[in-house]
Amino acid sequence: MLIDTVKSFLEKYDLLKPESNILIAFSGGYDSMCLLDIMQKLAPEYRLNLYAIHLNHNWRGEESDQEEENCRQFASEINFYSEKLSKDVPHTETAARDARYDFFQRCADKFNSKIILTAHNANDNAETVFYRIIKGTGLTGLEGIHEKRGIYYRPLLNVYREQIEKYCRENNLTPNIDSSNFNTNYQRNKIRYEIFPSLKEITPDIEKNLNKIAQSAQFANKILEKKVKKLENYSPEEFCNLDKFLQNTAVHKFVRKLNLDYDRKKIEDITEFINENKNSKSGKKYSLTTGKWLFVNNKKITVIKDSAHISFPEIQIKSTGNFDLGGYKFTIKKCLQKPEKYPPDKELTAYIQIEKIDFTLRTRKDGDLIQPLGAKGRQKLKKYLMSKQIPKHERDNLVFLCKDNEILWAPGLGISDKIKVVTHPTHVLKLEKR
Repeated sequence: MLIDTVKSFLEKYDLLKPESNILIAFSGGYDSMCLLDIMQKLAPEYRLNLYAIHLNHNWRGEESDQEEENCRQFASEINFYSEKLSKDVPHTETAARDARYDFFQRCADKFNSKIILTAHNANDNAETVFYRIIKGTGLTGLEGIHEKRGIYYRPLLNVYREQIEKYCRENNLTPNIDSSNFNTNYQRNKIRYEIFPSLKEITPDIEKNLNKIAQSAQFANKILEKKVKKLENYSPEEFCNLDKFLQNTAVHKFVRKLNLDYDRKKIEDITEFINENKNSKSGKKYSLTTGKWLFVNNKKITVIKDSAHISFPEIQIKSTGNFDLGGYKFTIKKCLQKPEKYPPDKELTAYIQIEKIDFTLRTRKDGDLIQPLGAKGRQKLKKYLMSKQIPKHERDNLVFLCKDNEILWAPGLGISDKIKVVTHPTHVLKLEKR
């Protein structure tokens, strides 16, 4: 029985916890109506809070509105929420998919849920694998649809459409019939209604065979992914010395972990980006998704997020003591004994020689200058940070010890020649992250 299939799936992923908020993507078609009906039968036993979420794509005027109303009526005994797209949204499969997943994420936030069930089935998976094959996919694309990806779960992924239609008939369900589903101008419909029927004359089990390919590809990729590290754990040089196939595997593992939408081209683009910028001193950024970038320079590969400049309060330092600066603790104290060895610049400790304590602790400003230790003259702080290969996205959040527009200590980078120890250090500086 399909109800046992769904129940086993939910148990597998531990989704039957009492009072869980579970969202069901509900178009009102055969697949989603079958899934929602099953979930409504399971909900009382496990005390689940169900939400049927429906996106009216607004492509077919009154027909779309009527389908939304049918969904509302069917889900009347549980929570129902819907939104209607603007007519300005392009009528394409890609735009529709993007709009749906944006809607799903808004719903997850609105209803405080990390569980969204979609009703993708085995036929959908077969069509996806076939489409990717004819588009020239690699091994990754052959994996097809995953039964779990991020907050999305697909309990019917191993169930075929004929089983779902049979369930609907036996339970007297009357799903919406979306007229656009028969429009073969859409690629998926063309595969479903024209190409697959012709191919079944050659191999009647084409859907089952394609699902087997997907399972084999997923198994093979799991083995491959064990052979590569997290992308961020590679140095650029180490990554670029990998075989190209393993490079793509590491990138594939990376984008999946971040739950990014991807295709073969995106994986290859990211791989190429890393190879092209492995020797960059200042570093380059590659946009992954809104507000998230892949950063590569000659030292590291990392993910960064766009964020506003962190504005620390300026702190006047007039005496020895401890000072709080956002997430940092700054200490200045008298030096009572000359150290046997001075700490390297990269440490957040420095010995200095001064006559008077009169400093400001702050982030950088336009016009800041520094005279690096051993230099004869001053230079712009920007040039100094570039010489230290500090990425642009990190510069605004560095903390400096200053006198007016003169940088006297850049923690972790170096001190100014103006406070260097000539005879005996007078004070010790230390910056600690809280």
